Amino acid sequence: MDVLGSIATVFDRAGFEIFLVGGSVRDRLLGRPFEDLDLATNARPPDIKRLLKQAKPDGIYEIGAKFGTIGATFAGTGVEVTTYRKEWYPTESRKPEVEFGDDLREDLARRDFTVNAIAQNISTGTIIDLFRGASDLARRRIKAVGNPSERFAEDPLRMLRAVRLAVQLDFDLEQRTARTIRGNAGRLQYISAERIRDELVKIVVSPRPDLGIAALFELGLMRFVIPELMDMPATEQDTTGHKHKDVLAHTLQVLAGVPAEPTLRLAALLHDVGKPKTKSIRNGRIHFYRHEDVGARMTREILQRLRVDSATVNEVTKLVALHMRSNLYTSDWSDGAVRRFIREVGDSRERLLILSRADITSYRPRRIEAGLVRVAELEARCQQLVGEADVERMDSPLDGNELIELFGRAPGPWIRPVKDYLLELVLDGELDQDDKEQAAILAREFQAGMSERANGEAKSSIEGEISAASDGAGAPVENARRS
Repeated sequence: MDVLGSIATVFDRAGFEIFLVGGSVRDRLLGRPFEDLDLATNARPPDIKRLLKQAKPDGIYEIGAKFGTIGATFAGTGVEVTTYRKEWYPTESRKPEVEFGDDLREDLARRDFTVNAIAQNISTGTIIDLFRGASDLARRRIKAVGNPSERFAEDPLRMLRAVRLAVQLDFDLEQRTARTIRGNAGRLQYISAERIRDELVKIVVSPRPDLGIAALFELGLMRFVIPELMDMPATEQDTTGHKHKDVLAHTLQVLAGVPAEPTLRLAALLHDVGKPKTKSIRNGRIHFYRHEDVGARMTREILQRLRVDSATVNEVTKLVALHMRSNLYTSDWSDGAVRRFIREVGDSRERLLILSRADITSYRPRRIEAGLVRVAELEARCQQLVGEADVERMDSPLDGNELIELFGRAPGPWIRPVKDYLLELVLDGELDQDDKEQAAILAREFQAGMSERANGEAKSSIEGEISAASDGAGAPVENARRS
């Protein structure tokens, strides 16, 4: 079914204008694939809803009738039809004011960038380009419609959107537009965290996320997106002065080196966020002790503030916390050590190893080579051990109830150390997970050893108390003798 033809027919019969607008026209002119259709009309929402029904969609839904938008689906194609309108955000407000209009020119004039202010008559195919958006497409540049100060005052999020479009399309920012963003960056603080999050995610999954993040710094926007990153450019990673040795430059390289998947890209962006807070210099060398732990806490706070969904928050935080683990690997790791690594990283292993590879940046080729070999060896050993047994499901041969019955004791905290001990033996390959008989023998030996140690500690403690008491009792006598 020709979706646009059907919609054009019912709107024309009813005496309303309707045009393809925005990204749909832009991408059509660029020859880029697009799925959803954005349309603009002089019809009001009730008429839009009524006319869309006549086009026989699979479903109709209200995206924001009060903002003039009605949505519909046609055989998997999403369509949004919006009444001509003017929209602006009052100063220091996060809620837009909307005014419906009757003129296509006014609707296009309030749009953000010239490349998005092009319309196409879906009945005749005629292109309406009042602001020379096609010229800017040819010049590969993002330029605000009319006065950029007015456009960004209407909706400050457009400053982030300018960066996002530039990295998505591989365009440049027109100079006046970029200059105006720098002068108005502070207005971004009035935009909701959810809207900022959506644009940030689109930037980090774009073909050039490194250029996008660098632009946020250069334009002064990052301070109002993730202020915790602002110390990165001034934080050197070593004292050689080589390229990629400040934390931001390194981070941008890692960001560009992982696949365009939101979780991985966010983890790459934030993996070293804890370095500025943990930097220290000892014997002329720079260190970042426990920066992964500090960074994990910061990552959770950042993503929660941006209203990122909890599953993504947990996964990204986990990757940041564990991103140094594979760097610890050496070829003499026992199978038990590799199994512990597998259990610790769990379902995040594939993402973590991808991040680890990207995190190997150095001006020394041999260091990169050694790092890549290390990760490859670790990955191969993980695959081998997982192929032999379900490592993540390995457990103590004896559960809590069996230990209670074995020792004839009541439930209590004594159970956990015994189970952990037996599990460690299983992971090291010294005990079969199904060998309950041997596990019982080993559990008794372990518990006996625990008792001996506890008795020894108690005896030492008592002897220490007696000694202290004796010293205290003899002190007055000694003092008397001295006097």
